[in-house]
Amino acid sequence: MGIVDVANLKKSYGEIVAVDDISFSIEKGEIFGFLGPNGAGKTSTINMMIGLSRPTSGQIIIDGIDAIKNIKKVQRIIGIVPDENNLYDEMNGFDNLCFCASLYGISIKEREKRAMELLEQFNLTKAGKRPFKTYSKGMKRKLTIAAGIIHNPKILFLDEPTTGIDIESARQIRELILDLKKQGKTIFITTHYIEEAERICDRIAFIVNGKIVKIGTVTELMESVEREHKIRLQLDRSIKDIKEELENNIENCRVEIPEENSCLVISKERIALSPILQLLDSKGISVYEAKEIKPSLEDVFVKVTGIEASKLKKEKEKVGK
Repeated sequence: MGIVDVANLKKSYGEIVAVDDISFSIEKGEIFGFLGPNGAGKTSTINMMIGLSRPTSGQIIIDGIDAIKNIKKVQRIIGIVPDENNLYDEMNGFDNLCFCASLYGISIKEREKRAMELLEQFNLTKAGKRPFKTYSKGMKRKLTIAAGIIHNPKILFLDEPTTGIDIESARQIRELILDLKKQGKTIFITTHYIEEAERICDRIAFIVNGKIVKIGTVTELMESVEREHKIRLQLDRSIKDIKEELENNIENCRVEIPEENSCLVISKERIALSPILQLLDSKGISVYEAKEIKPSLEDVFVKVTGIEASKLKKEKEKVGK
């Protein structure tokens, strides 16, 4: 049993199944990531877990509490950062945090102290006196996260925390999330940024079309996919005319040509470079660079889900506009 246990969770809207019989556990103090494209069921799942949406069927237990029957009790120990900023434009940062703290019954003295601490922690002390509407997108996300932890929750739910913000702000938010983990927080994060999941998550679940297709640490996910060895060669000209000869002369290898003056040599065994270089040299082809390509989480995601990583990147660009 983890601090969060989800079993056979399902959400249907008429004939449309948004979340399809998923089960997973989150351990205390870990960052657990939901990685998948838009429409995969990430937000539907998080909304059921925080009480914004009622499941069609299934069970959600959070810190030993039935989150479907006793959601009010659960909401006192969780923090929520939605995918859209939910603070008040006319209020300044300090007042926004104090107002959020008042919703949890925190005394005036304590909430003012807590607001000042969070503004300092999130490097927003000067901005704290300015109206929220004057903040940059990155600053707005940071203050929204601060508001989500104003009551010092055990568990934090973050829905696409870095979507649509600049690179530097996204980096700062990832650092803040890792700092919250060091403080002992348990964090559930949804994202369609493969690099983000790889950098900060202890474990990751791939979700596609409402179904979880794989769960594990980055290392476990890497090991779960059949390992291939790859070497990229940068050449002085194309090898299209000798591709077949190259494959025939190098045992258990296949050759791909992603660009005009480069090729990938791929094998399930470790690749001996010397015979390849000798063959190319005999054909008058010079090799400028030979580099081993190690598998990435992106490679694993593509193999497991069948979804090209470029699709996620296009969604990322679309959302950021």
